[in-house]
Amino acid sequence: MTLTDEATLPNGLTIDEARAEAARAFELDRAHVFHSWSAQAELKPMTITAAQGCHVWDGDGNRLLDFSSQLVNTNIGHQHPKVVAAIADQAAKLCTVAPQHANSARSEAARLIAERTPGELNRIFFTNGGADAVEHAVRMARLHTGRYKVLSRYRSYHGGTETAINLTGDPRRFPNDHGNAGVVHFFGPFLYRSHFHATTEAEECERALAHLDELIRLEGPTTIAAIILETIPGTAGIMVPPPGYLAGVREICDRYGIIFIADEVMAGFGRSGKWFSIDHFDVVPDLLTFAKGVNSGYVPLGGVAISPTIYETFAHRPYPGGLTYSGHPLATAAAVATITAMAEEGIVENAARVGEEILGPGLREIAAKHPSVGEVRGAGVFWAVELVADQATRQPLAAYGGSSEAMNATIAACKAGGLLPFANFNRIHVVPPCTVSDDEAREGLAILDRALETADSHL
Repeated sequence: MTLTDEATLPNGLTIDEARAEAARAFELDRAHVFHSWSAQAELKPMTITAAQGCHVWDGDGNRLLDFSSQLVNTNIGHQHPKVVAAIADQAAKLCTVAPQHANSARSEAARLIAERTPGELNRIFFTNGGADAVEHAVRMARLHTGRYKVLSRYRSYHGGTETAINLTGDPRRFPNDHGNAGVVHFFGPFLYRSHFHATTEAEECERALAHLDELIRLEGPTTIAAIILETIPGTAGIMVPPPGYLAGVREICDRYGIIFIADEVMAGFGRSGKWFSIDHFDVVPDLLTFAKGVNSGYVPLGGVAISPTIYETFAHRPYPGGLTYSGHPLATAAAVATITAMAEEGIVENAARVGEEILGPGLREIAAKHPSVGEVRGAGVFWAVELVADQATRQPLAAYGGSSEAMNATIAACKAGGLLPFANFNRIHVVPPCTVSDDEAREGLAILDRALETADSHL
């Protein structure tokens, strides 16, 4: 929806003022900003001038329904008043303090997170985001076990720093991978594109676990420090693991003395309809990484939740790692306000209900209508629409690691219809904030439904 020049955005700017600000921001961006994961000279980034709830406004004054949650992190929606107020209150009280000192915001955030992690993961090490949470979880596992290798699955994403990008199982790893990071990749369960010639979820689970067990035996169990898994892989395709898989990984780790790291950076804090996605599977990891939804990205924050056994390794032995901004007061105050609001307002429960009653059924209806849809899958407000050029052969609408004219046109049709999507390779991910209303969810599905006519036309 485009507003008139005199209309006022949620931040108080008129559309005319916002356009002028956006033009200046774009000019400076192109002159000075170096962007992530991009060929710099080929970029034309969208300028965002305002945001509120489940909507953002672009530099032309168009209001878009945010079905991306930006990078799947604004779980509580944009500009939640309780979180904004908490950041302002904390800034007035104590903007920053070195991490060696205790402060109330960090202590309370740690308590609230520990209350919600599975099992006894009651010690929290704070980082600045998800990638460094993964870096530190791996470091802890290596020091605890005295081993070096770490196993991770293909079709995964764990972050952009050195260890995390090597753990990643998608093409973003390739330019950074020199084969010397101590990482071994394996195939995880993904029935739609099974590597195990499975025809049922039970077969996929059994064969994927057998593959992992054999790989460990061939690599040497005593050389392996950890297995890291996104509980539900996010950017790689939102492949919900079949029943029994994560329990099987837990058993394998216990059998060989390997640390199990659950990466909940994207999947945590309500995204799949549970506080943590691993809660769907009744499994407790040794380490759990988090970020994104812990405070909806309002101030950068991540961390590692640590089991008693690993905590004891460092109880009387210094942990060789830290960050200047570990547990930063503004970030942890935002986390306290976010977690409190999520609990008081039933936001996690809303995500579960919307997924079960609206997004899941609605996406299955869409899949039945469109020959370009190969599969829909997900939970809560965490769904993927797999687009194909041929349903019978399952040929992706864009190559793995790339895009295509058909995908670009479909994404453009979403935006033209008023929907800001999250897209990766041949998929559109339906990942609105956990606060999304029933009407907003239905509106987003209707826009997506119309946009998929564009994908159909390219078959």
